[in-house]
Amino acid sequence: MVVLKTIAVFALTGFVMIVFIPLGAAVYLISLCGLKKQTALLIYKIAQIWAHLIIKCTGCPITIKGAEHIPRTEPVCFISNHDSIFDSVLLLAYAGRPVGFIAKKELMLIPFIDLWILLLGGLFIDRTNSRKALKTIARGVKRITEGSAMIIFPEGTRSRGRGLLPFRPGSLRLATQSQALIVPVAISGSYEVFEKTGFVQARPVSVQFGSVIATASLPPTERRQVLADQLQGIIAALLRTAAENPLSPRSASQGIEA
Repeated sequence: MVVLKTIAVFALTGFVMIVFIPLGAAVYLISLCGLKKQTALLIYKIAQIWAHLIIKCTGCPITIKGAEHIPRTEPVCFISNHDSIFDSVLLLAYAGRPVGFIAKKELMLIPFIDLWILLLGGLFIDRTNSRKALKTIARGVKRITEGSAMIIFPEGTRSRGRGLLPFRPGSLRLATQSQALIVPVAISGSYEVFEKTGFVQARPVSVQFGSVIATASLPPTERRQVLADQLQGIIAALLRTAAENPLSPRSASQGIEA
């Protein structure tokens, strides 16, 4: 069964990506006529439908907590731990507003995924070239100050079950330079869904949104390492809470808790 489920999930992922790309491209062309906000919302809704289909296909019971903390209109950066490729699907499904990803440049080589990152307003960053990285950050800051939301994984790579990795202070430049609100996000259980065994399995997953942190009032001395340490502490605490209060069979079968 797990083999069939794995095949089904990946087939659905590829099929929906391919089918929705012409629609997404058409919406993007319409956005060039001055309807950026409306088309960004429509593209996000398409991606959100795809994400929910993938989650439903996995059979994972999902618990969502703290969604009331998410700002609905203000510029915001979601700062999340990153254990699995499934994290991006979860955030697309439950962020509740159009979001873009800051993705490593290597993802530009993966067909369809690269196009969807661009359609969602995401950016590719070259960490090996500081000049190009700064230009990418500047573009991201502009988008955020215009009201967009971005997702940042400050660990810089997937932890793959190794626990929370050190946060890179430089990854927070988007948030601090744009003076955006920050929403900490703690995702637990996503590694067990696929990457732990290489097969898709229905495992309880928790997504917790923490209280908003304002960056505009932060002193310059606290805008890098201090903020990174603070966010890592908050997300670590949320992950401990999830570990100490695992889903019971009853709550797992219910799915989402708001």
